[in-house]
Amino acid sequence: MNTNPNGAPVRKHEWEPERYEFSESPVHHFELQRRDFFKVMGGGIVILLSLREALAQQGESGARPQRGGERAPQEIDAWLHIGEDGKVTVLTGKVEIGQNIRTSLTQAVAEELKVPPGSIRMVMGDTDLTPFDAGTFGSQTTPRMNLQLRRAGRAARDILISLAAALWKTDAAGLVAKDAKITDPKTGRAIEYGKLVQGKKLAQSIPSEDPLIPPSEWTVAGKPLPKVDGRDFVTGRHRYTSDMKAEGMLYGKIVRPSAFGATLVSVDTSAAETMPGVKVVRDGSFIGVAAPSEELAARAAAAIKAEWKAEPQPSHREIFDYLKKNPQESRGGGEGGFGGGRNATGSVEDGLANALHKNEQTYTVAYIAHAPLEPRAALARWMPDGRLYVWTGTQRPFAVRSELAQAFRIPEERVRVQMPDMGSGYGGKHTGECAIEAARLSQSAGKPVKVAWTREEEFTWAYFRPAGVIDIRSGIRADGTLTAWEFHNYNSGASGISTPYEVANQKIQFHPTRSPLRQGSYRGLAATANHFAREVHMDELAHMAKMDPLDFRHKNLKDERLRAVLEAAAKQFGWAARKTIAWSRGFGMGCGVEKGGYVATCAEVSVDRASGKVRVVRLVTAFECGAIVNPDGLRNQIEGSMVQGLGGALFEAIEFENGRILNPKFSQYRVPRSSDLPKLEVVLVNRTDLPPAGAGETPIVGTAPAVGNAIFEATGIRLRSLPMVPNGLKA
Repeated sequence: MNTNPNGAPVRKHEWEPERYEFSESPVHHFELQRRDFFKVMGGGIVILLSLREALAQQGESGARPQRGGERAPQEIDAWLHIGEDGKVTVLTGKVEIGQNIRTSLTQAVAEELKVPPGSIRMVMGDTDLTPFDAGTFGSQTTPRMNLQLRRAGRAARDILISLAAALWKTDAAGLVAKDAKITDPKTGRAIEYGKLVQGKKLAQSIPSEDPLIPPSEWTVAGKPLPKVDGRDFVTGRHRYTSDMKAEGMLYGKIVRPSAFGATLVSVDTSAAETMPGVKVVRDGSFIGVAAPSEELAARAAAAIKAEWKAEPQPSHREIFDYLKKNPQESRGGGEGGFGGGRNATGSVEDGLANALHKNEQTYTVAYIAHAPLEPRAALARWMPDGRLYVWTGTQRPFAVRSELAQAFRIPEERVRVQMPDMGSGYGGKHTGECAIEAARLSQSAGKPVKVAWTREEEFTWAYFRPAGVIDIRSGIRADGTLTAWEFHNYNSGASGISTPYEVANQKIQFHPTRSPLRQGSYRGLAATANHFAREVHMDELAHMAKMDPLDFRHKNLKDERLRAVLEAAAKQFGWAARKTIAWSRGFGMGCGVEKGGYVATCAEVSVDRASGKVRVVRLVTAFECGAIVNPDGLRNQIEGSMVQGLGGALFEAIEFENGRILNPKFSQYRVPRSSDLPKLEVVLVNRTDLPPAGAGETPIVGTAPAVGNAIFEATGIRLRSLPMVPNGLKA
């Protein structure tokens, strides 16, 4: 018998998919697998992804990894179910990590299906229930998943209209879908969706082509909508990964190496093994404990005496020289295909020969931490039949499933990963190390085990945004026209590396290098570093040409969408009327294009000459990402990017030496505080003539160059390293 999260028998339509992961004892929902899901849902309409579409999507977004290579989907995945009670259940492998995507995806379905948003329930990030998804990253949820669910909603609407037409023996073209009902305007007849599907079990694949409602005609999408389940978030009822519990659960702690790359020499676990209720697990260099309480687990881990051997490693003080001197062979041309100088046109040397002004500079970017409010956490349980169930905070549930399957040498079909909402990721939670740790301990202990990283563990053992060195050579004519552009990025990456400016002679190259620290994705990837270097360098060229920075950009820019956000930001900011006061107030701008989004940011800073303190007084960001799905959600994303961008621009940096992180606490690692926040202004440029693009990353790239250029205008000091003023600007 199926049971709901409280253990009671499930009556038809009683189970609430939005609630299952919040149970104190989530075991019951583990028993609800794909084969049972639609039995619980009852009759109605199921919208499927055809096998051909599944293969196409898999090739586009990354196939399901499996030992020995890729494999095709073994089932036809379902996206949407309309039940006899009129409730709509939507399934997606995307996850909610604070970006409010649950709300905008709800709007997408409500728009095409013509139902109230409140009738939609979203099941997200469950590898047993939802269709395969490569992950929630790269600002891809809106351009891809939003579109996919709109198509599913439209397909369901067409079926419902056809059912009503058959019932009434009339032409389907004359019927109207609205407010979860089909109406015949000629006769006044109407029938609710739930009644229309009663007693039916219908499945329909999404048509390859299905006309969708254009953004200019949206009535639900494109409008502000309160956050789905917003009351639960503000009252504390909402539960995150770190809140998860299971009956008989133990708490796990891991004994960490003394430094990155350290090898285990010896270990003495005897003291921990004598503690009542403690289970010590040793598997090679993996050492962990499981105990009935978190406090006991911590004491047991601390009682283990481990000796580690670590080799000398570079520190943050010499990291930039190290990166340039330690190249790594580029695979497939490097990130984004820019390795080996592939993005080259014309002759940079000829362009420099024809330039009146030349500029050659180096820019650097420090490693920084993601610093999510919720550190990594995972709860694992091995079932009697050998299946492994894991809840964990991850942006890639299906990838974590693959990691677990490989770690324990079991088929992926025997691993289930569920992603409760988590307290932010910023690109830092792609991997499943915490899930593997919990599963290892659970396997040995024979009970569910929860592992929650401490703040120090999160700062130390999670991966970082890559440090980087960027070298630029450029030239301009007397009128400010670019003649040459040579751009080399070492280590930080190729995202956003292409210049949007018109220049006939250019060479742009990304050089992978060896990194002493673990590094990976961060909001915007390398686009923040590349935009910082490029936009500061453009400001330097503008001053060489004695041109206004806005005029100089327009001089070398043909992209009308980028020109439009520049104008919008400048107008809102009052760029033309600004008045610089030396060693007191300055203004700067930065702009760019990334992942289909267009951004321009203007900054005002004040500088205290006596103390060297720099304060960002005002930030104005204009952003365009095609048609806007949820303006309030978009504004929140942009403001969040602006604030997060301030940290990396001004003071965030990981300090390390010989493989040890020296500032693994918020008391030592500076992030923006309330007292640091400037006045934030957002200008939304809505292009209803264009499809929606993502917005989670691109707005961050304009902040650092705008602030750096403003500091220069106020002080005459050009700062080319991020962070720019970790200890203030010394007058």
